[in-house]
Amino acid sequence: MQSTPTNDYARKWWALAAVGSGTFMSTVDGSIVNIALNTIQQTYNASLGQAEWVILAYLLGIVCLLPSMGRLGDMIGRRRVYMTGFFLFAFSSVFCGFAWDINSLVVFRLLQAVGAAMIQAMGVALLIQAFPASERGRALGYNATIISVGVASGPVLGGVMIESFGWRSIFLVNIPFSIIAIAVSYWALTNDTQRSKQKFDYVGAVSLGAALVAVLYALTEGQHVGMSTPWVWQLFVAGIAGLGFFLWWESKTSAPMIDLSFFKNRTFSIGLMQTYLITLPQQFNYVLLPIYLQMVAGYDARTTGLAMIVVPITTAVLSSVSGRLSDTYGPKYITPIAIVIWGAGLIFMSGLSATPTLWDVAIRVFFIGVGVSLFFTPVNSSIMGSLPKERSGIANGIMSVVRTMGQISGISIGAFVWTYQVNTLGGKAFEDISTAPQAILQQGYSTTMLVAAAVCFCGLLPLLYHLKARPPVAPAPTA
Repeated sequence: MQSTPTNDYARKWWALAAVGSGTFMSTVDGSIVNIALNTIQQTYNASLGQAEWVILAYLLGIVCLLPSMGRLGDMIGRRRVYMTGFFLFAFSSVFCGFAWDINSLVVFRLLQAVGAAMIQAMGVALLIQAFPASERGRALGYNATIISVGVASGPVLGGVMIESFGWRSIFLVNIPFSIIAIAVSYWALTNDTQRSKQKFDYVGAVSLGAALVAVLYALTEGQHVGMSTPWVWQLFVAGIAGLGFFLWWESKTSAPMIDLSFFKNRTFSIGLMQTYLITLPQQFNYVLLPIYLQMVAGYDARTTGLAMIVVPITTAVLSSVSGRLSDTYGPKYITPIAIVIWGAGLIFMSGLSATPTLWDVAIRVFFIGVGVSLFFTPVNSSIMGSLPKERSGIANGIMSVVRTMGQISGISIGAFVWTYQVNTLGGKAFEDISTAPQAILQQGYSTTMLVAAAVCFCGLLPLLYHLKARPPVAPAPTA
């Protein structure tokens, strides 16, 4: 049995503020480190591969824990899981800010990821609980805007803070904002303490987490040591086998962590497929562009942040418009337009010179911002609207897993393509590609962005299955 108090929706906008603050902080922390990689690498005298794990450890921790946290929230209460996650996120941010070497920073980022997973897994479910049915699409649209702005504004905020206060400030700034957000969450969010007789699926949680770690670690390290290295492909195969075991277990157990029948829902499955195919090339740009601007174009962190500020501004302005367009015309009409614009922006990025002006970068990034704005709101609303409200916790967890897997894949594949191109064009394997000639780095980046555009356009393929759309509202009859 379970007990959930009656909700009169009186504090719905405060609930949006509480969820939005957690969503923003946890997504910003996934991208704000991008612009600090070069500085962190120099501080700890680390290699680029070691520094990458400051980003990857966070994303990997999130993707492995999201389904478990979504399920846990459905069982014991979403507010409880959400606030516990916020406490843990703030606590670990302190240690990230005072990390003494690259290894300790990676460990503390993993701890931070546990809190972020609890926050992200509960966000949409808490909004569905806080808003009446007639306003949920609007609330989800605002939340999608916050996610997109959070991911896109990380490099911008990071650039300003690193130049003004040093790279450690990007972690320490979480502490005062977390304290305020925790207080708002305690007051605004419904105390939905649950009591469930179902057992938590520990076997499913462990097998899925271990399998994802194996696959993603193999993909990440494979770019440095080669995918043909025995331990890399063996680990990859073991991860795939682990995923197979997870699917078998979930189909047999009486209380599965993930109800596999979800994936029989065409709208749900197609939305997830598109999310992955679009988030992957998004990371090509968000991770590699700051490195390119600093390593090739000679920008400092602040100027790099200014060059990328167009994305969060565009996203903030257009995402609410995207939600209204989606409500009127349906996702299947809005998403292909978004994908085409997004892909065009990546093609334009491939033409970036080795000495670009701020305007050169901004006009190209603008198209990507428009694509981001138009894509995520309708797709997220479609995915969440395709399943029952009581399964919103695990559904949001799955959606966040797919998005984060796209981010991790994008980092790994993007870095691999750029490194491979630089080594091929240079006729030798550079121990550190930053030592390669500027012209070769520029050509390698150009090819990498074209690959990203090709992957982005693949997001159009699932539309052949006709993503479920709400039909346009018929005009009122005239006399």
